[in-house]
Amino acid sequence: MSLQENAVRVLKEYADQPELRGLYLDHLAAHADGMWKPCQAGHVTASALVIDPEQGRVLLTLHRKLQMWLQMGGHCEPGDTTLEAAALREATEESGIASLTLLPGGPVRLDRHPIPAPCNWHLDVQYAAIAPRGAAATISEESLDLRWFAYDEVAGVADTSVVRLLERTLARL
Repeated sequence: MSLQENAVRVLKEYADQPELRGLYLDHLAAHADGMWKPCQAGHVTASALVIDPEQGRVLLTLHRKLQMWLQMGGHCEPGDTTLEAAALREATEESGIASLTLLPGGPVRLDRHPIPAPCNWHLDVQYAAIAPRGAAATISEESLDLRWFAYDEVAGVADTSVVRLLERTLARL
């Protein structure tokens, strides 16, 4: 099964956000390259909110290019076999935390947001990842900073997409 076929399956099984889910599925049906950065109509990305439920906190990265506090995530790569694997790879690379585990149940939410041309759109499939006890984060080259925030601090530093992702993650927990 290709990554694009996996994405279609995952999206068909995702029960929430029907309008946005339909937009993602239409995009993938119309664009054979819809998973990849060169697709000028936009492309699917995968991300994961790293969470430490025992201490009531989330790990956010200060994105180097956007200079915003965001969850870990990014572009799918040719070696990714599933969206889940892409999200987990991105979260591990950007957090420096080994042994992250994705929250069961598939994606937590979808978020479509504009990006500069020529790509135009990210169609992000968002997961949540649980950090193991005592996890120590390490900043990556993609970040200006990496920091743990208490749940109630997230709305003060991050945009509404991250706040909604945290809300949906906490509801699933």
